Amino acid sequence: MAARIKNSVVAILLVLAFSSCGDNAIFDQYVTIPDNGWHQDSMAVFKVDIENAQNTYDVIINVRNRSHYPNSNLWLFVDVISPSGKVMQQKVDCILADDNGRWLGSGWGDLFHVEVPYQKGVKFAETGSYTFRIVQGMRTEDLSGIYNIGLRIEEAEGLETK
Repeated sequence: MAARIKNSVVAILLVLAFSSCGDNAIFDQYVTIPDNGWHQDSMAVFKVDIENAQNTYDVIINVRNRSHYPNSNLWLFVDVISPSGKVMQQKVDCILADDNGRWLGSGWGDLFHVEVPYQKGVKFAETGSYTFRIVQGMRTEDLSGIYNIGLRIEEAEGLETK
């Protein structure tokens, strides 16, 4: 029981330590993957309200993996559904380790965090509620070693909005 409480406290502290505190984030959320693995049919779903279609945004996918994750990358299938129902589908290759097997990004203990630029300098076509659906695209039915999948949307820096 004490180990479970200790692990929960450590997990909360890690989430706080890895969280970005930038003023330009309009959305920053994570989905925790079950300990028994990320099933190939399970989706991480994020609902994002875009209030200004004139602004330019950066969309970032955040991946937190454990050191026992068996691959150096993670293929994701991303669907973005606009408020009017238009669907955009894309594959994203998230590189998590270098050629020598060293984990990229930041890390502490056996947990590593990588920010993957998904779309830079993008304008959303319309205002309203967008749905982002992310599915793991590896050839493993229950993919182990992924701790969280996150989505962050922030106003793009250095680009003027009208």
